[in-house]
Amino acid sequence: MELDLQPLNLPSNTERPFVIAGPCSAETEEQVINTAKQLASKGFRIFRAGIWKPRTKPGGFEGNGEKALPWMQMVKQETNMMTATEVATAEHVELALKYGIDLLWIGARTTANPFAIQSVADALKGVDIPVLVKNPVNPDLELWIGALERINGAGIKRLGAIHRGFTSYEKKLYRNIPMWQIPIELHRRLPNLPIVNDPSHISGRRDLIASLCQQAMDLGMDGLMVESHCDPDKAWSDASQQVTPDVLDYILSMLIIRENVDLTASLSTLRKSIDEIDNELIDLLAKRMSISREIGAYKRENGMTIVQTKRYSEILDKRAAQGSLKGIDAECIKKIFESIHEESVRQQMDLINK
Repeated sequence: MELDLQPLNLPSNTERPFVIAGPCSAETEEQVINTAKQLASKGFRIFRAGIWKPRTKPGGFEGNGEKALPWMQMVKQETNMMTATEVATAEHVELALKYGIDLLWIGARTTANPFAIQSVADALKGVDIPVLVKNPVNPDLELWIGALERINGAGIKRLGAIHRGFTSYEKKLYRNIPMWQIPIELHRRLPNLPIVNDPSHISGRRDLIASLCQQAMDLGMDGLMVESHCDPDKAWSDASQQVTPDVLDYILSMLIIRENVDLTASLSTLRKSIDEIDNELIDLLAKRMSISREIGAYKRENGMTIVQTKRYSEILDKRAAQGSLKGIDAECIKKIFESIHEESVRQQMDLINK
């Protein structure tokens, strides 16, 4: 399905990126106004704050709800900034619109639930407001695209996506693994869809935000959503991933924004070389599959099982080591040869089942 899109038309001091900044949660009127004024003084023009906060377990701060929406109105009146917040239900949408919120986003947990997304989409029918959809918590591109399609189907044309990383059982450097290949594929399939990066939720740590912002810009993303608090260490939620307006301003001042220009002659030549190598790779893979089919015929004639586990393990270990010696990540090589092995097995099974 091709999305029917219009430009987001969000304010920015530069062509790229536009920045949505503000605290994780709207905690108190003083905290909201203080943070907004500090951000406005640095030139930020879109203020975010969580009014409703979905928590993994009960007992945590779940937001002030409607009580905090007048504070967002005060932000608009006193700073002239646009306001943005997350919505997860039809009631949230209705209240946000009632209090004049300018931009809505849909959180990762909501995106993962088509029923919830459809309910929000139904509440947005007939409304002209920019809406951003975060990726689902799990790395499922189709689920993400499906959510975007549902919101677009409700008539929302000022639509964008937010990349906030993906949940993993393996807690390593990041709170949520970036898995950059997923937003890259989203852009390939929906090239006119703006994509915003959320380094706060990817990192879970304020010391990683600067590098993630730069990576997002290097990949051509259109905007950033960064959590900023007037006193981050005292934040009521996600304190470790928030930065002060001063720090955020410094991070953004250090960003290198690379131009997306037409290819130079040198780059065109290099890409032509890659195309030629890719053609050679496909020819080599075809030859390898031909030999695999011969092996499959031999196994059929001699009553052997298709998968020889010991041989498969040897191939993965040996090729991974070879790749490392040539400067290619071992895990990358393993994934490539896992895919090659999967296709080899499929072709051998087709042969045996004839």
